[in-house]
Amino acid sequence: MANSCRKLIFNIYMGFYCSAILPKICICSQFSMSSIDLLNTDPGAFPVATSGEPFPWNKLRLPSMVVPLHYDLLVHPNLTSLDFVASEKIEVLVRDATQFIILHSKDLEIMNVILQSEEDLRYRKPGKRLNISHYPAHEQIALLVPEKLMADLRYSVAIDFQANLANGFEGFYKSTYRTHGGKTRIIAVTDFEPTGARMAFPCFDEPLFKAKFSIKIRRESGHVALSNMPKVKTIELEGGILEDHFETSVKMSTYLVAYVVCDFISVSGTTSSGVKVSIYASPDKWSQTHYALEASLKLLNFYENYFDINYPLPKLDLIAIPDFESGAMENWGLITYKETSLLFDTKTSSASDKLWVTKVIAHELAHQWFGNLVTMEWWNDIWLNEGFATYMELISLNATYPELQFDDGFCHTCFAVIKKDSLNSSHPISNQAETPTQIQEMFDAVSYNKGACILNMLKDFLNEEKFRKGVIYYLKKFSYGNAKNDDLWRSLSNSCLDDFTSGEFCYSNSKMTSNILAFLGEHVDVKEMMRTWTLQKGLPLLVIEREGHSLKLRQERFLSGVFKEDPEWTALQEGFLWHIPLTYSTSSSNVVHRHVLKSRTDTLELSEKTSWVKFNVDSNGYYIVHYEGHGWDQLITQLSQNHTLLRPKDRVGLIHDAFQLVSAGRLTLDKALDLTRYLQHETSIPALLKGLEYLELFYHMMHRRNISDVTENLKRYILRYFKPVIDMQSWSDKGSVWDRLLRSTILKLACYLNHAPCIQKATELFSQWMESSGKLTIPSDVLEIVYSIGAQTTVGWNYLLEQYGLSVSGAEKNKILYALSTSKHQEKLIKLIELGMEGEVIKTQELGLLFHAITRSPQGQQLAWNFLRENWTHLLKKFDLGSHAMRIIISGTTSHFSSKDELQEVKLFFESLEAQGLHLDIFQIILETISKNIKWLEKNLPTLKTWLLVSS
Repeated sequence: MANSCRKLIFNIYMGFYCSAILPKICICSQFSMSSIDLLNTDPGAFPVATSGEPFPWNKLRLPSMVVPLHYDLLVHPNLTSLDFVASEKIEVLVRDATQFIILHSKDLEIMNVILQSEEDLRYRKPGKRLNISHYPAHEQIALLVPEKLMADLRYSVAIDFQANLANGFEGFYKSTYRTHGGKTRIIAVTDFEPTGARMAFPCFDEPLFKAKFSIKIRRESGHVALSNMPKVKTIELEGGILEDHFETSVKMSTYLVAYVVCDFISVSGTTSSGVKVSIYASPDKWSQTHYALEASLKLLNFYENYFDINYPLPKLDLIAIPDFESGAMENWGLITYKETSLLFDTKTSSASDKLWVTKVIAHELAHQWFGNLVTMEWWNDIWLNEGFATYMELISLNATYPELQFDDGFCHTCFAVIKKDSLNSSHPISNQAETPTQIQEMFDAVSYNKGACILNMLKDFLNEEKFRKGVIYYLKKFSYGNAKNDDLWRSLSNSCLDDFTSGEFCYSNSKMTSNILAFLGEHVDVKEMMRTWTLQKGLPLLVIEREGHSLKLRQERFLSGVFKEDPEWTALQEGFLWHIPLTYSTSSSNVVHRHVLKSRTDTLELSEKTSWVKFNVDSNGYYIVHYEGHGWDQLITQLSQNHTLLRPKDRVGLIHDAFQLVSAGRLTLDKALDLTRYLQHETSIPALLKGLEYLELFYHMMHRRNISDVTENLKRYILRYFKPVIDMQSWSDKGSVWDRLLRSTILKLACYLNHAPCIQKATELFSQWMESSGKLTIPSDVLEIVYSIGAQTTVGWNYLLEQYGLSVSGAEKNKILYALSTSKHQEKLIKLIELGMEGEVIKTQELGLLFHAITRSPQGQQLAWNFLRENWTHLLKKFDLGSHAMRIIISGTTSHFSSKDELQEVKLFFESLEAQGLHLDIFQIILETISKNIKWLEKNLPTLKTWLLVSS
């Protein structure tokens, strides 16, 4: 899954090698107590079902006494009455004798359940009707059998059920779109990850319970039905209803099942290995599907070659869904996307839009191997899916789309998560998660970004070839099965890597690999090293102190907002130690030196005289570096004299680390700002944008707090200091991807800061566009800027809102929505939020984006905060508590606060929610972030004021 924007081992299930009796059913659970024993225990130990009787199971996780082998599922949605009727037959295998079967079910009306034994099926006996017990708190039902089910036998469970199509964004839900002629069309779509399959059919809704699926969909003739597998036949039923039958799937987890009933059309192509790839969209948006097809074919060919495993299914569909909460979902063979993550409009999609679409396609296609072919055992290791898919964006785009220069920006993937991971409220990559809300919260920057960053660090440590061989070994060994953290580390350190390419794996004891690799003459245990990155939260701070030719190294836990002199600092350091694969370069040569730091302190000897040392070459390591003594002064001097002697990515890394160290109280703000002075000579756009990012961040912080003198001085400094860069920008779509990203970023900031030439040009283009009735083509990279300036007048704002409703380009709608949110009139901002809540003109899925945009201004921030508190109940009806959208709305509205009064308001609000039993981990993250903002201002505002006065 891609997030529009994207986790203490808790392994309940253990082991992969089961008894010879059940060689293909490798589910070994701690919940192995037989149901006979369970029923004889104290009834008070069990929850009460809706019937008032004891419910026979008291755990959130399902027992493993019964496992599914095959689902035969028939679904008939009615797009007029907005409901569906369905039936299923689940073939199950009983592993331990039991008198009940526990399934997941949520908001389904179950009408009938019939159990048939193998004998019943063989002799066509009718089977036994079962009683059902419901326990909604755990989203479980118990099928109670009159006679115990015998171990090692198979049974068939037939269930008839019905439900309404869901109103939200999970389960089997309705989505709508408007045609160019203004008519509203309804489609039905599924989105099951992580725990939504139980809303569509009763099932064993946990990733370890893999099974095969045979799906049939009934529909009207004006619609098409899609599912994971290709359609094999269509039967016409009474009343003109058509029933599509799909091939039986490969073995997979329930969260990957998908089906859609719609009236979409497609464009198709075939990969070099014969896989048919189709891109589906609503008819009015068909013209925007062609880039996605090109990218999908290219990327699927790349992955088949890179993983040395053919894509396992005969076809792959990618479909743009009008109502979709996340960026995309990797359902095997039928990937669902938010429209802006798949469709590319040549007139209105910018360079950043193209980069996003390509990135998300690469991410979801990587999931067809990481996640689908090999699935994590439990959601605590969701990073094995999401971290790998995020990492593979880097590998695949470097190979297939080098012109996108994705590698130059990958370090920002790591910088983005460091902001969260440097807080004490962060969590380990592999983290306990039990409830659906806790599981949803695992889909965050730690699982996606940090997962990708530590994999990139490990690849840099092992080298590209060895890392790839280990990945292939991992995928081949665990194909169609499940894996956990340590399985990956064993695969990446396997000593017989060269043996498996022929299909031979190291299973015998004589060949079984250790985790030890030789590295620079010392032994490194890959599992031991990587566990320090996945089982403990946070990241290390590497402190360098130079004494002559000696480098004294010291590692600490890096904490943002907690200073070394604070009383809690020492306690927060206890128990944290990483095995850090260090890299460094010096002024004396371009050689990359390597060392693994496994202790708190160490010493390195320099072999030659050097004026400076730079650690974390190319920012491949997931750690912050602080140079004590004159270390920073030496690097700042080098940047000002000849910055090109440092690698471009190292310059980006220095800017990032310097400002992070300011937030930890380890470097003064004036020193970090002094470092950025060299940027007037910088030719590397990523470094230029990084320095600009921090200055813009400070500007918004001052603006939100109405600190007018500093706001004005910062504005003057930015416009004066970056004037040569601003003046050289053309209002076009010309140049490389980075040229275009710089143009969009710096012109947007210049206009936001009321730079007269920028305002004049944007106003001129907007007037011409309005006069042409929206037909004039404005360069896509400056489209958002032009719209934002136009939105400052009532006439312009109203016209943009009208055009928003008419546009068929998701990329353009995003730009218009942002522009509308820049209005300084509160009544207009309130109208936008109300339209988003209604979900007709502005889709409800856009509320997170909208809240985030509105809070950029002081008046918008207060408005959004008031709305959130007053409409909390209404928002919970739109989104699940732990959903990505809800977390974005909450954090976007509150995390920029920087006063003690605001902190107290937020704290009281969160306490009122927790009193109602509503808890999210993000509450503590936000409170800590606000506290950090307060502390930053208290410590650094005087310094910033002085530095700006001197610089002016």
